[in-house]
Amino acid sequence: MRANSASVGRLVVCPTPIGNLKDVTLRVLATLADADVVACEDTRHTRVLLARHGIAAPLLSVHEHNERARVAEVLGRVRAGALVALVSDAGTPLVSDPGFALVRGCIAAGLPLEVLPGPSAVVTALVASGLPAERWRFVGFLPRSRAELRELLAGASETLVAFESPRRLAATLELLAAHDPRRALAVCRELSKRHEEVRRAGAAELAEHYRANPARGELVLVIGAATPAQASEARVREALAALAELIDAGARPRAAAGVVARLTGVRANELYRAQTRARR
Repeated sequence: MRANSASVGRLVVCPTPIGNLKDVTLRVLATLADADVVACEDTRHTRVLLARHGIAAPLLSVHEHNERARVAEVLGRVRAGALVALVSDAGTPLVSDPGFALVRGCIAAGLPLEVLPGPSAVVTALVASGLPAERWRFVGFLPRSRAELRELLAGASETLVAFESPRRLAATLELLAAHDPRRALAVCRELSKRHEEVRRAGAAELAEHYRANPARGELVLVIGAATPAQASEARVREALAALAELIDAGARPRAAAGVVARLTGVRANELYRAQTRARR
């Protein structure tokens, strides 16, 4: 039953299918059918989903370029009693998709917020990868800087899940292979769609495959954790960088080394000796 102007409405975050339109949940369909308005990333895309399930609902475009400007309007509708359903083009809103400003605004205003469970390319790829899922981290799109990417990979003590574009995939895999040719990876392509493909192998093998066979479609890259030695080296580099900044700002080297050691777990004597050698 729809909300009305006599009571405060609510904002409901509704995950939508990442490919196969049958993957939408019954609760999401019921919410979309009852909604006074559906805030969506692309009205054309959302109309396809609604039409597939026989739902007619007013649509409001809320995408990365206009989301902040829409916050006041959407919250005003909720205050007036409207049920507002928030969807993105695929998967769960806010996960590398618009919606964060609306959710934060709703929370700040003390308005009712409901989040429904549903499809997520991140979790689907993680499980399909066959890599450890006890500890993992979603990093969005991988950094474009080669130095930042190397640092991310070296310091990862958990499984990483990232989005990647087909255009960049081969180059990213080659960089991964150069860093660690045996690094365990899974390339998950077109999940839940007709041409779904999950390739699991070492970085060098996958780099060779996608160099010869350019990827197409939506991609999720799952990267195995760094070895303990690689993670330790990355932690020391980060600690040394922080120590250098403190010293440049005027801190005494030994005192600064002690502070960084407490924050990072790297031994103070190791940091002090390393920065002393670096400054000779």
